[in-house]
Amino acid sequence: MKIDIELARKVLHTEASAILGLIDTLDGHFERAVQLLLDCRGRVIVTGIGKSGIICQKIAATFSSTGTPALFLHPAEAVHGDLGVIRGDDTVIAISYSGETEVIRLIEPIKRLGAPLIAVTGDCHSTLAQRADVVLQTRVAAEACPLNLVPTASAITALALGDALAMTLLVAKGFQLDDFLHLHPGGHIPKRFKRVEQLMTAGDLAPVVRNTTPMSAVLEVISNKKLGMSCVVDERGALVGIITDGDLRRHMTNGTNLLTRAAADVMTRNPVTVRGETLAAEALNILERHKITSLVVVDGAGTVRGVLHLHDLWRTEMV
Repeated sequence: MKIDIELARKVLHTEASAILGLIDTLDGHFERAVQLLLDCRGRVIVTGIGKSGIICQKIAATFSSTGTPALFLHPAEAVHGDLGVIRGDDTVIAISYSGETEVIRLIEPIKRLGAPLIAVTGDCHSTLAQRADVVLQTRVAAEACPLNLVPTASAITALALGDALAMTLLVAKGFQLDDFLHLHPGGHIPKRFKRVEQLMTAGDLAPVVRNTTPMSAVLEVISNKKLGMSCVVDERGALVGIITDGDLRRHMTNGTNLLTRAAADVMTRNPVTVRGETLAAEALNILERHKITSLVVVDGAGTVRGVLHLHDLWRTEMV
């Protein structure tokens, strides 16, 4: 049997054209839908059945992952008790291309609770559209299915419109990178965007000595803290240098008695530093560029906040 690649290309073209066709339909109705979502004090309930139900699950997940609590409600299960999940301060998004599926059985209970209803449908004259507070039309010229039956173009337009709602709402709510990382503690993306302050060794675990500290005590700090280095600070607590294993080796081979020296005599001045808000990926680049294994983390006043070691990045599987 010959595989029809041209048909596959036609499917992609039909679906892409359907999404592009949505662009000029966005108007005041879309703005009102976003405003309802922005004003929502409860959850966003997304409901639909069949292929639309699968699209609903993805849209609900996108809302939740971008700072808007949302959940999927199966309309058939809803009329058998799950309607109890809907509260008056929720906002409901019902997706049905025909506007005449099982979702219409939820209209009366939703209205009775007082929850706003946003309809995403291909038929603005359907029962769902006529009873909704806001209607977002997703009518397509044809499905990508050769039989013009399987929800393909209509399904992908509903998904794209859901993404448009979620992304517009994200910006309107001021959702930022830190918010995203808070909701995504696992996976590869958070590892790339973790900040140095989340990974560094800080507090009593960070190796820090005064510039007047005898080297005997410095060696003890370096050994106990197990980072192969120590920060050196002045009487104000500001960073003035760093002592590494390399500094120790150099001074031990130059004929002087290391133990008779103070930290200021052995340290390397002007060490490479970063701020706590620096992204871990950027810190890794600095370590590789300077061919070093540790970075001193300082604040705006030059006070030591902690130490980022290459091992800290290994633990996040960044290296």
